[in-house]
Amino acid sequence: MKFKLFILLIILSSCTTTISNVNQKKPYISTGFAYIYNSDDISKQIIKRKMNNDIMQISHKNLKIGTLIKISNPKNKETIVLKNIKRIKYPDFYKIMITKPVAEKLNLNLELPIVELTEIKKNKSFVAEKAKIYSEEKKIPSKAPVASVQISNISKDKTKISKKNQDKIFIHIATFYSPKTAKFLKERIIKDVKNLDSRNLKIIKKNNKETQLILGPYMSVNLLKNDYIKLKSFGFEELDVFINE
Repeated sequence: MKFKLFILLIILSSCTTTISNVNQKKPYISTGFAYIYNSDDISKQIIKRKMNNDIMQISHKNLKIGTLIKISNPKNKETIVLKNIKRIKYPDFYKIMITKPVAEKLNLNLELPIVELTEIKKNKSFVAEKAKIYSEEKKIPSKAPVASVQISNISKDKTKISKKNQDKIFIHIATFYSPKTAKFLKERIIKDVKNLDSRNLKIIKKNNKETQLILGPYMSVNLLKNDYIKLKSFGFEELDVFINE
């Protein structure tokens, strides 16, 4: 039996509603790393189409063009809503591709650009005090580079420096009703996914109805990326990433 079929059986029998169901047409919600656009990546054949790195633009390769996406920085709660202007293929490890002005607006850490994504349905109202809808043509008033803005902010708040060094990253594999199902999947991963440190696989009971299977912590994005790719190759089609536990 192929593993994707195995996962489907588990989802149908045991998973909570946190795992998406395309038939229910629920809004897309995900957390992970943003791919920050660089025009040099076209010549390297990492991506094939251009974006305008002087203005705010985003590309989600799976959502329809014109889809409104709320992008949040979980570290500082900064939020922005933008239209998906193109469907450009980028590495599977990333959840979305954004231009540098978007990263600047959210004040993302370029070494750890974790974002939360929520699809905004056009037939539903969206209310948020700090969220604004920016068209892809709207320019950033400030021409200061992202790096200089971040250095300025870090120098003003020494507390953030020590906190940043303590950041630990986890991969959220799945959420289940039954701890037994989480344990079963953990054992299957340990058995079948090669070169994965089983000590990092953890079962966390969130409450009476939710038990999570997570992988981590990681102190390096590269180490996380390697395990993320292994899990995707094993058959997982959607994996979220989060900071601290």
